[in-house]
Amino acid sequence: MLRVGFGYDVHRLIAGLPLVLGGINIPFEKGLKGHSDADVLVHAVMDALLGAAGAGDIGRHFPCTEPCYKGISSLLLLERVGQILSKQGLKVGNIDSVIVAQAPRLAGYFTLMERQIASVLAINESQINVKATTTEGLGFTGSGEGIAAYAVAFITAATG
Repeated sequence: MLRVGFGYDVHRLIAGLPLVLGGINIPFEKGLKGHSDADVLVHAVMDALLGAAGAGDIGRHFPCTEPCYKGISSLLLLERVGQILSKQGLKVGNIDSVIVAQAPRLAGYFTLMERQIASVLAINESQINVKATTTEGLGFTGSGEGIAAYAVAFITAATG
């Protein structure tokens, strides 16, 4: 059994908030606003994994109406998504993702992000790929109003 899922997330950038992407605190004058830590990369990864498993989306599992998720690390939620997969007898094959942001420059953080995500999911770092692009100044990401992320996940039945 081979399954593929797609995830997307976006959050608004606000001055003075911390910027967390892939579980890494990125030095920047703006951060992402959300109910949790607003980590768009991890949110896109979670939605891709849940989609591949046929298990809905992060809003169904971790609703923003629940106070217990206020300010929570998205890595903790990703760990729970990993548990959902495991209970269904599924394992991650690989995850490919892209962060869409005009600024800040993120290339120096990709390895750290991949390491964090892989560690939480208990998989090899080579199974995670993180990259970034800009929109050449176009749209809400290009104007610096927000950051978006996309992810595709491949999962399969766990063996043994």
